Amino acid sequence: MLSNRHQVRDKMSPQKHSVRQLFAKKLEEHTQKQPLDKRLHLEGPGTTALSAWFLGPKGENESLLKEMLAEAVRIHCGDRRAYFPEDPIYITDERKQSREHKASVAALRKHFKKLLKALRGSTPFWSPRWQSHMNWDLTLPGIAGYVAAMLYNPNNVAAEASPVTTLLEMQVGDDLCKMLGYPIPSTDEGETGTIRPWGHITCDGSVANLEAMWASRNLKYYPISLSQALKNEPSLAAVRELTVPLLDGREARLIDLDLWTQLNLKGDDVLALTTRIRRAYSKIDSETLSNALDGYTLQSLGWKDFADQYLQAVPRAPRIMAPSTMHYSWPKNAAILGIGKKNVIPIHVDLDARMRMDLLREALQKCVDEKSPVIMTVCVIGSTEESAVDPVIDVLAIREEFRGKGLEFSIHCDAAWGGYFASLLRVDSQAPTVAGCESVDYTPSIAMSDYVNSQYKALPQSDSITVDPHKAGYTAYPSGALCYRNSATRNLVSFTAPYVYHGGVDPTVGVYGVEGSKPGAAAAGVFLSHRVVPTTQEGYGKVLGKSLFNSKRLYSAVVTMAEDNDPFVVVPFQRLPAERENGSPAEIKAQLEFIRKAIVFKSNKELLADRAAMELFKQLGSDQIIIAYAFNLRTKNGLNDDVNLANKLNDGIFERLSLSPDRDDVYETPMILASSAFSTASYGQDFVDAFARRLGVKVGPQDSISALLSTTMNPWMTDTAEGNFIPTLIKVLRATVLTVITELNRK
Repeated sequence: MLSNRHQVRDKMSPQKHSVRQLFAKKLEEHTQKQPLDKRLHLEGPGTTALSAWFLGPKGENESLLKEMLAEAVRIHCGDRRAYFPEDPIYITDERKQSREHKASVAALRKHFKKLLKALRGSTPFWSPRWQSHMNWDLTLPGIAGYVAAMLYNPNNVAAEASPVTTLLEMQVGDDLCKMLGYPIPSTDEGETGTIRPWGHITCDGSVANLEAMWASRNLKYYPISLSQALKNEPSLAAVRELTVPLLDGREARLIDLDLWTQLNLKGDDVLALTTRIRRAYSKIDSETLSNALDGYTLQSLGWKDFADQYLQAVPRAPRIMAPSTMHYSWPKNAAILGIGKKNVIPIHVDLDARMRMDLLREALQKCVDEKSPVIMTVCVIGSTEESAVDPVIDVLAIREEFRGKGLEFSIHCDAAWGGYFASLLRVDSQAPTVAGCESVDYTPSIAMSDYVNSQYKALPQSDSITVDPHKAGYTAYPSGALCYRNSATRNLVSFTAPYVYHGGVDPTVGVYGVEGSKPGAAAAGVFLSHRVVPTTQEGYGKVLGKSLFNSKRLYSAVVTMAEDNDPFVVVPFQRLPAERENGSPAEIKAQLEFIRKAIVFKSNKELLADRAAMELFKQLGSDQIIIAYAFNLRTKNGLNDDVNLANKLNDGIFERLSLSPDRDDVYETPMILASSAFSTASYGQDFVDAFARRLGVKVGPQDSISALLSTTMNPWMTDTAEGNFIPTLIKVLRATVLTVITELNRK
């Protein structure tokens, strides 16, 4: 356990502490006896039929959901009656018959009906017409698990407040680590030196990103704190000969290293220091080390005092590298931690919205030259507007390159959106089969591209990963998550000294991270969803693989929707293969025509049977399932070149195909899209200029280009009871474009 944090002691009596220790001991003993699934009497995946996993666009599984929710209420009320049944009741039949009780019940029903009526204005995310943000139907087990646990209102801040859901959160953490590729050894890392991953639930990806940045920042400065404590604390005098591995392969005493070298030690070597000290010096336990370090840590002193005392030789502020497509939480979190949003260095992206390695290398070299510490480099694994996957393999290689220059940093993968797509790579050898049943499913599950697969295979080499079950995990808010490759990292952000229990069971997961109170219901919902819809190819891989197929079909229909005599053109952000290969206009037009004839107007079965069409089909669309595109007007003189007019067209389309709090026409909105804008500040001039050329408009340095986004999380969209639903969406989109053009022409 690392001890580089300021300890906040619980205001508990010794008796309360002993109760907590006893509880944790019982948890440990119970864990060693039998696996979690067996203790909860849950068998692992029971079906591979998508029709049983969701409520359905028209509530087709209503009776099943009612059955499960009614059973949850029945069991919960039974538990209330079974707990010391001799205890008295309060709500007697006499009270129920009172005027006050009846009036209150009437008020409850009245206001509940009003709420239900108001909720009808919420987003119809379950519909195939919903092509907006990253939200779709929730899994039935996710709903049932959440509601069932919510009735008990467990708080996963402490295990005594959540004795069941704390264990569920631990299991969910392991589920996510395995899905993302972090191997979980069978032995305890505290005994063997084996690194074990660890994950936990957060309220969302923003908080997970904050925790990852916080932990990486603390890791960066921990060697300085430990070195100062070794030099000055009598209780640590015996440890002053402690040596550490350097980036060049040599070893040296920690207290002899200059400040820049201390700031650039490998993370795993730093995380191992506390365990090494405890093993080598039996008289120095975790509490002794923690007390000795308390006066030297950045956590305790704050930036100014820490810098004034220890950072005079390296006065530059630390840097964080991230692609310019980063989520807004990254600069916000840097501001929260006092790093400063200006020290999050945006690295512009290439024409596929992936971080440019030449620009990353330039930024890192500048840090070497200026002696600016680098806390972390962020890779986005599925940007939330373009579904682009950054080149993780190349970032890992660049880190090795810069280790040769004496620079070290953590690598974090922000896979809040894209994390569950890792299930497409995970094979489940125990996936159930149902004898005698033939598939009636004509939407295939397809794999991601070779490029994307290779980046996902590199995820286990990153130091931490954000993943949101409430996005591509199809579970209820709030349920984000953070996974560490090295579980010791969690102790860098613990503000109550956690007890250490062999076997990997902690008294709580709540002492780690940013949040205090957090719903155990979220853990239960994700846990049950994972048991029924496994995080493998047969579960989430099937859902997302089919959604990927449908996204490519939608992309094909969108890019070919403009005819030669139409007053508009549509240009996808995700380029056609012919465009990526610098094909001529004639070659690009020929490819569009092939897409129209061989893909758009074919059924799924016909498309699957056409090898040439499928070969091209797999190359279409985004890295995942968000496509971006923009419309422009076609005039008598050619394409409109005024970017402001093109933006008015796209903004007008979005206004008609979106929802807002000041509108009450949800059930009259025939399709719902999201929107974005490509600006030089966020994407770089090369990116914006290239897209402007393709769209036919002229842009200046301050201009941005409006675009529309379609997120296809629906695995059924091309396989409804009446067939492919995409032509209906294209009809709506086409009619909206023509309507907006007519209105613009009147002005």
